[in-house]
Amino acid sequence: MTTAERALGAVREKVLAELRQDIVAGRLRPGDRLVERELAERFGVSRVPVREAVRALVAEGFVYFESPRRALVRRLDATDVQELFELREALEVYAAGLAAERATPEALADLAELLDRATVATEAQDAETITDVNTLFHDRILAMAGNGLLMSVMEPVDGRMRWMTRRNEEWRTLLEEHHELYTALASGDRDRARASALTHVQTNYRTTVRQLFGGTES
Repeated sequence: MTTAERALGAVREKVLAELRQDIVAGRLRPGDRLVERELAERFGVSRVPVREAVRALVAEGFVYFESPRRALVRRLDATDVQELFELREALEVYAAGLAAERATPEALADLAELLDRATVATEAQDAETITDVNTLFHDRILAMAGNGLLMSVMEPVDGRMRWMTRRNEEWRTLLEEHHELYTALASGDRDRARASALTHVQTNYRTTVRQLFGGTES
Protein backbone atom coordinates (compact mmCIF):
# COMPACT_ATOMS: atom_id res chain seq x y z
CA MET A 1 0.00 0.00 0.00
CA THR A 2 1.37 3.39 -1.00
CA THR A 3 1.59 6.43 1.26
CA ALA A 4 -1.24 8.06 -0.70
CA GLU A 5 -3.46 5.01 -0.26
CA ARG A 6 -2.79 4.92 3.46
CA ALA A 7 -3.61 8.62 3.75
CA LEU A 8 -6.85 8.17 1.81
CA GLY A 9 -7.78 5.22 4.02
CA ALA A 10 -7.18 7.27 7.16
CA VAL A 11 -9.40 10.07 5.87
CA ARG A 12 -12.13 7.58 4.93
CA GLU A 13 -12.05 6.02 8.41
CA LYS A 14 -12.28 9.44 10.05
CA VAL A 15 -15.28 10.43 7.92
CA LEU A 16 -16.88 7.03 8.51
CA ALA A 17 -16.42 7.22 12.29
CA GLU A 18 -17.91 10.72 12.51
CA LEU A 19 -20.90 9.91 10.30
CA ARG A 20 -21.54 6.69 12.22
CA GLN A 21 -21.46 8.59 15.50
CA ASP A 22 -23.80 11.26 14.08
CA ILE A 23 -26.31 8.53 13.23
CA VAL A 24 -25.98 6.73 16.56
CA ALA A 25 -26.33 9.99 18.51
CA GLY A 26 -29.36 11.07 16.48
CA ARG A 27 -27.76 14.09 14.81
CA LEU A 28 -28.46 12.35 11.52
CA ARG A 29 -31.97 10.95 11.69
CA PRO A 30 -33.76 8.21 9.73
CA GLY A 31 -34.68 9.56 6.31
CA ASP A 32 -31.94 12.20 6.28
CA ARG A 33 -30.03 12.35 3.00
CA LEU A 34 -26.25 12.05 2.82
CA VAL A 35 -25.08 14.38 0.05
CA GLU A 36 -21.49 13.80 -1.07
CA ARG A 37 -20.79 17.42 -1.96
CA GLU A 38 -22.09 18.75 1.35
CA LEU A 39 -20.21 16.16 3.38
CA ALA A 40 -16.99 16.76 1.46
CA GLU A 41 -17.29 20.47 2.27
CA ARG A 42 -18.06 19.75 5.91
CA PHE A 43 -15.00 17.53 6.38
CA GLY A 44 -12.73 19.50 4.06
CA VAL A 45 -11.95 16.47 1.90
CA SER A 46 -12.56 15.25 -1.62
CA ARG A 47 -15.66 13.27 -2.52
CA VAL A 48 -13.76 9.99 -2.82
CA PRO A 49 -13.36 9.23 0.92
CA VAL A 50 -16.91 10.45 1.52
CA ARG A 51 -18.24 8.10 -1.17
CA GLU A 52 -16.33 5.19 0.33
CA ALA A 53 -17.52 6.05 3.85
CA VAL A 54 -21.14 6.12 2.69
CA ARG A 55 -20.71 2.72 1.04
CA ALA A 56 -19.28 1.39 4.30
CA LEU A 57 -22.33 2.72 6.16
CA VAL A 58 -24.53 0.87 3.69
CA ALA A 59 -22.61 -2.34 4.37
CA GLU A 60 -22.99 -1.78 8.14
CA GLY A 61 -26.75 -1.34 7.80
CA PHE A 62 -26.98 2.35 8.71
CA VAL A 63 -27.70 3.75 5.24
CA TYR A 64 -29.37 2.60 2.03
CA PHE A 65 -29.44 3.83 -1.55
CA GLU A 66 -32.92 4.95 -2.57
CA SER A 67 -31.43 5.47 -6.02
CA PRO A 68 -27.83 5.30 -7.30
CA ARG A 69 -27.23 8.92 -6.29
CA ARG A 70 -29.49 9.22 -3.27
CA ALA A 71 -28.27 7.77 0.04
CA LEU A 72 -30.55 7.97 3.08
CA VAL A 73 -30.23 7.02 6.73
CA ARG A 74 -32.20 3.83 7.29
CA ARG A 75 -35.26 3.49 9.44
CA LEU A 76 -35.19 0.51 11.77
CA ASP A 77 -38.19 -1.74 11.32
CA ALA A 78 -39.53 -4.39 13.67
CA THR A 79 -37.64 -7.18 11.90
CA ASP A 80 -34.33 -5.29 12.23
CA VAL A 81 -34.88 -4.87 15.95
CA GLN A 82 -35.95 -8.47 16.52
CA GLU A 83 -32.99 -9.91 14.61
CA LEU A 84 -30.45 -7.68 16.36
CA PHE A 85 -31.82 -8.54 19.79
CA GLU A 86 -31.90 -12.26 18.96
CA LEU A 87 -28.20 -12.03 18.12
CA ARG A 88 -27.50 -9.93 21.18
CA GLU A 89 -29.29 -12.42 23.42
CA ALA A 90 -27.36 -15.37 22.05
CA LEU A 91 -23.95 -13.73 22.31
CA GLU A 92 -24.19 -11.49 25.37
CA VAL A 93 -25.78 -14.10 27.60
CA TYR A 94 -23.03 -16.56 26.69
CA ALA A 95 -20.38 -13.87 27.19
CA ALA A 96 -21.73 -12.99 30.63
CA GLY A 97 -21.32 -16.59 31.78
CA LEU A 98 -17.72 -16.69 30.61
CA ALA A 99 -17.00 -13.26 32.08
CA ALA A 100 -18.26 -14.32 35.51
CA GLU A 101 -15.84 -17.23 35.52
CA ARG A 102 -12.88 -15.26 34.16
CA ALA A 103 -13.31 -11.83 35.76
CA THR A 104 -10.24 -10.34 37.42
CA PRO A 105 -10.32 -7.74 40.21
CA GLU A 106 -8.94 -5.21 37.73
CA ALA A 107 -11.67 -5.89 35.19
CA LEU A 108 -14.38 -5.64 37.83
CA ALA A 109 -12.91 -2.35 39.05
CA ASP A 110 -13.07 -1.08 35.48
CA LEU A 111 -16.75 -2.02 35.27
CA ALA A 112 -17.44 -0.31 38.61
CA GLU A 113 -15.81 2.88 37.32
CA LEU A 114 -18.02 2.79 34.23
CA LEU A 115 -21.08 2.41 36.45
CA ASP A 116 -20.00 5.51 38.38
CA ARG A 117 -19.72 7.42 35.10
CA ALA A 118 -23.12 6.13 34.00
CA THR A 119 -24.64 7.29 37.28
CA VAL A 120 -23.34 10.82 36.76
CA ALA A 121 -24.54 10.88 33.14
CA THR A 122 -27.96 9.54 34.14
CA GLU A 123 -28.37 12.24 36.78
CA ALA A 124 -27.44 14.84 34.13
CA GLN A 125 -29.73 13.18 31.53
CA ASP A 126 -26.79 13.24 29.12
CA ALA A 127 -28.08 10.86 26.44
CA GLU A 128 -24.92 10.67 24.33
CA THR A 129 -22.64 9.97 27.29
CA ILE A 130 -25.09 7.39 28.65
CA THR A 131 -25.04 5.60 25.30
CA ASP A 132 -21.25 5.72 25.06
CA VAL A 133 -20.65 4.51 28.63
CA ASN A 134 -23.27 1.77 28.43
CA THR A 135 -21.68 0.56 25.20
CA LEU A 136 -18.28 0.49 26.91
CA PHE A 137 -19.82 -1.48 29.78
CA HIS A 138 -20.98 -4.22 27.41
CA ASP A 139 -17.70 -4.11 25.47
CA ARG A 140 -15.79 -4.68 28.72
CA ILE A 141 -17.93 -7.71 29.51
CA LEU A 142 -17.15 -9.15 26.09
CA ALA A 143 -13.45 -8.54 26.73
CA MET A 144 -13.73 -10.19 30.16
CA ALA A 145 -15.16 -13.27 28.47
CA GLY A 146 -11.75 -13.74 26.87
CA ASN A 147 -13.06 -15.14 23.59
CA GLY A 148 -11.66 -13.31 20.58
CA LEU A 149 -14.00 -15.04 18.13
CA LEU A 150 -17.01 -13.88 20.14
CA MET A 151 -15.79 -10.29 19.92
CA SER A 152 -15.18 -10.55 16.18
CA VAL A 153 -18.74 -11.80 15.64
CA MET A 154 -20.16 -8.85 17.56
CA GLU A 155 -17.99 -6.20 15.90
CA PRO A 156 -19.88 -5.87 12.58
CA VAL A 157 -23.19 -5.16 14.34
CA ASP A 158 -21.86 -3.18 17.31
CA GLY A 159 -22.67 0.18 15.73
CA ARG A 160 -26.24 -0.81 14.94
CA MET A 161 -26.65 -2.10 18.48
CA ARG A 162 -25.61 1.31 19.82
CA TRP A 163 -27.92 3.04 17.35
CA MET A 164 -30.86 0.92 18.42
CA THR A 165 -30.30 1.05 22.16
CA ARG A 166 -29.88 4.84 21.94
CA ARG A 167 -33.68 4.86 21.49
CA ASN A 168 -34.13 3.38 24.96
CA GLU A 169 -34.45 6.41 27.22
CA GLU A 170 -35.44 4.54 30.38
CA TRP A 171 -31.98 5.37 31.68
CA ARG A 172 -32.55 4.71 35.37
CA THR A 173 -33.84 1.23 34.60
CA LEU A 174 -30.80 0.57 32.42
CA LEU A 175 -28.52 1.73 35.21
CA GLU A 176 -30.24 -0.52 37.76
CA GLU A 177 -29.96 -3.50 35.42
CA HIS A 178 -26.27 -2.82 34.85
CA HIS A 179 -25.70 -2.72 38.60
CA GLU A 180 -27.49 -6.06 38.92
CA LEU A 181 -25.41 -7.51 36.09
CA TYR A 182 -22.21 -6.25 37.71
CA THR A 183 -23.16 -7.90 41.01
CA ALA A 184 -23.87 -11.17 39.21
CA LEU A 185 -20.52 -11.03 37.38
CA ALA A 186 -18.65 -10.21 40.60
CA SER A 187 -20.21 -13.24 42.30
CA GLY A 188 -18.36 -15.53 39.92
CA ASP A 189 -21.56 -17.54 39.41
CA ARG A 190 -21.88 -18.40 35.71
CA ASP A 191 -25.58 -19.25 35.84
CA ARG A 192 -26.47 -16.13 37.83
CA ALA A 193 -24.60 -13.93 35.36
CA ARG A 194 -26.30 -15.58 32.39
CA ALA A 195 -29.74 -15.14 33.98
CA SER A 196 -29.05 -11.47 34.75
CA ALA A 197 -27.83 -10.81 31.21
CA LEU A 198 -30.87 -12.56 29.74
CA THR A 199 -33.27 -10.48 31.83
CA HIS A 200 -31.43 -7.31 30.82
CA VAL A 201 -31.52 -8.07 27.08
CA GLN A 202 -35.19 -9.09 27.12
CA THR A 203 -36.24 -6.01 29.11
CA ASN A 204 -34.24 -3.79 26.78
CA TYR A 205 -35.92 -5.41 23.78
CA ARG A 206 -39.43 -4.77 25.08
CA THR A 207 -38.55 -1.16 25.93
CA THR A 208 -36.96 -0.53 22.53
CA VAL A 209 -39.94 -1.98 20.65
CA ARG A 210 -42.32 0.15 22.72
CA GLN A 211 -40.37 3.36 22.19
CA LEU A 212 -39.70 2.79 18.49
CA PHE A 213 -43.09 1.50 17.43
CA GLY A 214 -45.47 2.42 20.23
CA GLY A 215 -46.56 -1.12 20.89
CA THR A 216 -45.68 -3.81 23.37
CA GLU A 217 -43.77 -7.01 22.87
CA SER A 218 -44.15 -10.09 25.01
